[in-house]
Amino acid sequence: MARTNPNFKNLSKNYLFSETDKRVKLYLAVHPRAKIFNLGVGNTTEPIVHAVIKGLKSKVRELSKRETYTGYGDSAGDVKLRESLSKWYGKRGVEISPSEIFISDGAKSDCANISSIFAPDSRVAICDPVYPVYRDANLIAGKKLIYLAAKEENGFFPSLPEEKVDLIFLCSPNNPTGATAKASQLREFVDYAQENKALIIFDAAYSEYIQEKNLPKSIYQIEGSRKCAIEIQSLSKSAGFTGIRLGWTIVPNDLITEDASGEGEINRLWRRRQSTMFNGASNIAQEGGLAVFSEAGQKETRKQIKYYLENANLIKEGLERLKLKVFGGVNAPYLWAKCPRNLSSWEFFDKLLKEAQVISTPGAGFGICGEGYVRFSAFGRRKEIKAGIKSLKENLRRGL
Repeated sequence: MARTNPNFKNLSKNYLFSETDKRVKLYLAVHPRAKIFNLGVGNTTEPIVHAVIKGLKSKVRELSKRETYTGYGDSAGDVKLRESLSKWYGKRGVEISPSEIFISDGAKSDCANISSIFAPDSRVAICDPVYPVYRDANLIAGKKLIYLAAKEENGFFPSLPEEKVDLIFLCSPNNPTGATAKASQLREFVDYAQENKALIIFDAAYSEYIQEKNLPKSIYQIEGSRKCAIEIQSLSKSAGFTGIRLGWTIVPNDLITEDASGEGEINRLWRRRQSTMFNGASNIAQEGGLAVFSEAGQKETRKQIKYYLENANLIKEGLERLKLKVFGGVNAPYLWAKCPRNLSSWEFFDKLLKEAQVISTPGAGFGICGEGYVRFSAFGRRKEIKAGIKSLKENLRRGL
């Protein structure tokens, strides 16, 4: 008789964003004429830039002709794209071989799948609050989770594990708090990983939003990290590929674990996993990705990132005028606001929705340490963001 995976019982009943959508729909059912301002959206809203559209279209045209049609490609990704990425990292002083880069359909799936190449009884450390996929994917896999508290008193960047762990998931800039790790903070985790033969899974999906030059954009800017870190990246939030789907994972040949010290052994494991379970990213998406790293693509996407950061500043200023305590939003597209008057995350979410018709994301959905906060996002359209801030100012009842 077939049986279900019992580990699914360890997950929360509903995915966080499904629950927020449900509450918004219930509100609209009672108030059908209400104008909703979504300041919690984690989806990009600006159109793909011209240089990238040009690249996407060129591949579509090639697919329409017999002489230029292509089917399956290398499961690790188009060689030209991997070489382009290698050069892109090189400009940052980071040496990455194209053979260490694996193109994927986005960071989320790789964040969920990467721990499958490590032992089932691995002890996995994740931040709290945390992007749900790190937690849920490892719970489904039956791995032991150790939570690292990221609170206001430690700048929303966790301290080292107090016990020995095997895998450590870090995200900088962080989703949901918007906190960005300093080189000294990453140095501590790299030292810990080397001493304990642990591996860091570093999610750098929002790294292009880092504006301060002294803050690292890649874990590989920390000396020694090639021996103990895997980096996962994405074009979703830096180039608007949320629907196109394209990302990559870097698995250095230098990686060392307790039972794998041979050069390239972890790299080969991930290659084997991907070639078995993944047929490669869309060749259309990869051509678009190649255009992102062209001179024009970089110039145009940076301009778009600047636009979203300006949105973040508008939200931050608006919330602070309401006397709310706000974190993030400087080197990240997310803002982390403390709930007033000891309201819970869901209570404040409901208050914002019902009084000002503004959608946020309850911090409790990201973990125990997220309780008492809500997340705001800079990915909305400028007009809607301004209207939402105005609605907060005019309609949010006193008592904040």
